[in-house]
Amino acid sequence: MPIFSYLAIPKDGARDVLCAELAKIEHCQIIPADNRDIVVLVTDTPDESVEKELQKKLKGLECLHSLSLSFGYNEKV
Repeated sequence: MPIFSYLAIPKDGARDVLCAELAKIEHCQIIPADNRDIVVLVTDTPDESVEKELQKKLKGLECLHSLSLSFGYNEKV
């Protein structure tokens, strides 16, 4: 089960849009910062194939300026 956390930086003025878009995507939990235009994104997918599909969705978000991986864990069984 891959678990990753990211710092998601929205395009200028698009923080609320980014939060709304991320909230629609399965396997995503968002935590908007209180005092910055930054969103902490935590993803938890059941397997690597679902993780790859999730990555495609994230890369396709127009309101996302950048996505920086801050933690990653992928248990190999």
